[in-house]
Amino acid sequence: MPLHVDYYASLNSPWTHLGAARIEAMCARHGASPRIWPVDFGTIFAGSGGLPLPKRSPQRQAYRMMELRRWRDHLGIPITLQPRHFPTGEALSSACVIALRETAGDAPAIRLAHRVLKALWEEEQDPGDEAVLAALIGECGLDAGAVIALGREPRWAEMKERDTQAALARGVFGAPSYVIGDEIFWGQDRLEFVERRLAKG
Repeated sequence: MPLHVDYYASLNSPWTHLGAARIEAMCARHGASPRIWPVDFGTIFAGSGGLPLPKRSPQRQAYRMMELRRWRDHLGIPITLQPRHFPTGEALSSACVIALRETAGDAPAIRLAHRVLKALWEEEQDPGDEAVLAALIGECGLDAGAVIALGREPRWAEMKERDTQAALARGVFGAPSYVIGDEIFWGQDRLEFVERRLAKG
């Protein structure tokens, strides 16, 4: 029986970006159904004992940069290690992703989320700028004006808060997290284990 993957993402996370194409490909290979949840990781960290990047120790911040270089080179994904627009405002972009998920389906929501991540981490664009976001939505084959107007509806921000609390209750504490049943796979470096789980059906 095909599996379902709940995919908890941050639209600011380089790790989410590094895993983006791979989780899509894995789900396609195994006929799994992915659903993206762009939750508030500030709240997640506060509730799970994590620290936002600026508050981490210098040693942890330095190691993060080493790991980003390693994974960039290993995967051949040309990320910018310190993009000009990081961190970007993700209130509107995440609301648009949630709105698409709830009204148009999982595929367009994931397509937009991954386009936002690529713009930030590979193209030195600022998805927190509405004009940039509109262009990215258009590149996804969607009506930018309609999606942005939909994303501005307050119900999506409220849904994000509920989704965030549900993620905490489920045990999610970092991005990206891929959840299959009650198994959590934290980090794009756990995708090999995700693939094994999907292969089991």
